[in-house]
Amino acid sequence: MYEEPYRWVEAVGNRRQYLDEQFKQGSPVVGVAYETGILLMTMSKGTPKLYEIYDRLALGGMGHPADLEKLRFNLLEMAHVEGFNRSPSDVTGGRMVKYGIAPMIKQAFEEVFKAPFIVKIVLVELGQRPGKDSFLTIDYDGTFDEKIRHAVVAASSAIEQEMTAYLKQQPIASLEEAIGSAIRTLALGDRAQRHALENGGEHGEARTGSDQQPVDSETLYAHMRQCLADKTIECALLDRQMPGPSKYRTISIDELGRALPGHLVTPLT
Repeated sequence: MYEEPYRWVEAVGNRRQYLDEQFKQGSPVVGVAYETGILLMTMSKGTPKLYEIYDRLALGGMGHPADLEKLRFNLLEMAHVEGFNRSPSDVTGGRMVKYGIAPMIKQAFEEVFKAPFIVKIVLVELGQRPGKDSFLTIDYDGTFDEKIRHAVVAASSAIEQEMTAYLKQQPIASLEEAIGSAIRTLALGDRAQRHALENGGEHGEARTGSDQQPVDSETLYAHMRQCLADKTIECALLDRQMPGPSKYRTISIDELGRALPGHLVTPLT
């Protein structure tokens, strides 16, 4: 049946609807560059969503944990084979995405008789100096986009645009500023997703941040405090100041606490 072009297009359309539904209750992921590194942040209920891939590469994802783990494993293997056969400098985010997971996700999405990957991914690469960092996002159909300074993935492209517009307005130089901006952006995205769910998914593609009322920081921090009742903040860095080739590290509660209002620190500890 799916050999007929119309049937195949119809099947792909159905698959998009199915996948869009899967992400409605997921936690967005935010990646932000600051003066000495890159910050990745999301929320989780215990299963990690942020990972080191190679010396200067890390990823964050939303979706099905098993699919994210499978793709992470493939990326790890590809990165280490490339690093061994060529050189560590050849292991770049662009190669990992363009020749690695993007084709794999696209193929799975278009093979309508098989299960697709239920994932959206942010892959970040730390540059040798500020301004040279790289951000790539990969959607569930294998399409990818290259960005500078920051990147987000969320339940819909409309929510991603809203979060990106907010991030662009934030002054981000220090790690503390990056943490504050990322957590407010995360709250903005989660708030928009919940609003869309309450309205039966009416946060459509045409409804972007331009027709939304501005949301102040206190409202976003209050929303995040509600989120922390059943989720935890997951936060990792690619830190340019770390000695040695590997620049990945998780962030401590103390570092988070220094950047957040006091009423948010208590649920973290």
